[in-house]
Amino acid sequence: FISTVCNFMSHEKCLKNVKIPCSCIAPSLVRVPVAHCFGPPGHYKRKFCTVCRKSLESPAFRCEVCELHVHTDCILFACSDCRQCHQDGHQDHDTYHHHWREGNLSSSARCEVCKKTCGSSEVLSGMRCEWCGILAHAACYVIVTPECTFGRLRNMILPPSCVQLFSRNFSKLHCFRISENLQTESDEDDDVDGSTQGSAKDVQISTESSKQTLKIFDGNDAVKRNQFRLISVPRIAKNEEVVEAALRAYYINDDQQEYELQTFTQQALLSDDVINRNDSAEDSNLGSVFRESIPEAWIIRAKPKDEEVIRIYPAWLKVGMAYVSLRVNKDSTTQSVIKEVLPLLGRQQMECLQNFKLVEVLMGSKQVQRMVLDNQELILNRLKDIKKTSIRQMNQTRFYIVENSKSIVRVNLFVGGLPPQLSPEEYTNILKDELAIKTNVVSVSHVYQAQGAVVLEISCFSEAERIYMLVKDTTVNDKPLNAVVIPEVVASKIPQNCCPLLVFVNPKSGGLKGRDLLYSFRKLLNPHQVFELTNGGPLPGFHTFSKVPSFRVLVCGGDGTVGWVLGALEEIRHKLVCSEPSVAILPLGTGNDLGRVLRWGAGYSGEDPYSILVSVDEADDVLMDRWTILLDAEEPAEGTENGVAESEPPKIVQMNNYCGLGIDAELSLDFHHAREEEPGKFNSR
Repeated sequence: FISTVCNFMSHEKCLKNVKIPCSCIAPSLVRVPVAHCFGPPGHYKRKFCTVCRKSLESPAFRCEVCELHVHTDCILFACSDCRQCHQDGHQDHDTYHHHWREGNLSSSARCEVCKKTCGSSEVLSGMRCEWCGILAHAACYVIVTPECTFGRLRNMILPPSCVQLFSRNFSKLHCFRISENLQTESDEDDDVDGSTQGSAKDVQISTESSKQTLKIFDGNDAVKRNQFRLISVPRIAKNEEVVEAALRAYYINDDQQEYELQTFTQQALLSDDVINRNDSAEDSNLGSVFRESIPEAWIIRAKPKDEEVIRIYPAWLKVGMAYVSLRVNKDSTTQSVIKEVLPLLGRQQMECLQNFKLVEVLMGSKQVQRMVLDNQELILNRLKDIKKTSIRQMNQTRFYIVENSKSIVRVNLFVGGLPPQLSPEEYTNILKDELAIKTNVVSVSHVYQAQGAVVLEISCFSEAERIYMLVKDTTVNDKPLNAVVIPEVVASKIPQNCCPLLVFVNPKSGGLKGRDLLYSFRKLLNPHQVFELTNGGPLPGFHTFSKVPSFRVLVCGGDGTVGWVLGALEEIRHKLVCSEPSVAILPLGTGNDLGRVLRWGAGYSGEDPYSILVSVDEADDVLMDRWTILLDAEEPAEGTENGVAESEPPKIVQMNNYCGLGIDAELSLDFHHAREEEPGKFNSR
């Protein structure tokens, strides 16, 4: 048997054992909606799409935090079930359950329960917990105990319950400090109508005369963006068959009786008045084509109903998942729904209705959007609006009942690249001049004078977003500023024996292996403990860990990178609770003398990142000499104007093992400049 929606295959005798939910009901099983973090499109060999279960041939997307892979045109249908790496004020709890992700395991993967192989390179099969890495068959994973203990790396993982990040408007790439400029070989315009071209691969445009190919839009939003799905149906198909095929193309599991097709013409659009198209000439032209032939484009609409059943989820549940189904009619308002639903959820009638609000949550794969509904809003009208916009969105929308609490908004923004050695007042003035910060909602919470960096605490989401976007295009004294969103680590919640690992990766180091390592470490650990050095240097990482009582550091880069991190550590050591963290090295550089001396090897040659983390965990601490060299100022030469020359200030440098003052230094510098200018010619150690 094969599923007509998600292409899942099963023997007849195995049907009764199928535990995998179809893509059309997956959104309804999400416990806590968390959006994915998709990087730029890339080519992934021998991987399968989580939505349609087919292999990924063309450029596709993967989530940088959990191992979700999707086709360009399936991305809208992926449900927001990424792993929860921090607390953001919505449904936070301290116990963590396994976060299962299906498929894309190696063929040698073995099941934890029955010890047989559970991976495959032929189809999407087998389950893996994204936190502890335990593997199991789809039939076996249901008997694994639900609590996750984070596995072998539990002592180095920063537990998600200790990390707070209020990130309403920031994209997931910003929250995890993932640079967006890693464009793999993909064209910019790829993405715009990816959903149009992509869906064509499933439906070979039918050349037989008995079949016809139709474009289906799922609402006004799709029409606006010109995003359609193609379906292939017999020319003599009944209306119901076409509706059913259209619902399947949009992964919707409802009764086709409740939907109808509307011809996609000028009139249909005008009646809804959604589109103010500039190119109206082209539109009127469309109308005439349709008059002569069968229309090829349709919009699928939900038939209007006088009453609906909606599910309401309580937001205060710490474990499990529950909802109450409620019938709403044309008179039901937000307030009447709250009044009706509270007793059903076991809340006392005495509790004041004012203490609760109804929140509409759109669980999009790239962003989870929350909107508090107005007390007098008519629920049925709201549902009609969502269905008109997109029936796919309706399938991904939930209603939560939430207790009002005094929510504190606190966004921490690290701003670097400022002139060094100024006072806090001077920094505030620069920021006022350059970024027009509003001092009533923005305060400078930390100042790093030697490095010319400040940490801003912002109590308003839109102001935080505005500053973040503005900083990218701002220069002070011809130096560009940089901004990094940083999470807050609640040190008091870190378990006793936990010594989290702070990972720094330099993607520009010699062998250019840093990109893949960044992805692997984000996947194996909590992405909030992995920092990319090209994005603000080592300081944001040390600042994030400044209150952690005990941590270790892993530096992935060459000797120069290690020196950079150690130098930064020396400068701000007095501000860290753990002032002397041990530092491990993953040698990615060209020479790697330091890595060799400390027995981390002469250079990274693609070992499994998991085994590297295990060896970091087992490594011994040794002491190493660091030297401080004072280079004195040169005496000013005689005979300069008025005898007063600008003498250079003395310079202080730190070094590990050797200090070069001559030809070796000049050669190294020339080599470094050459590879900065033409990275393409320097692509291996």
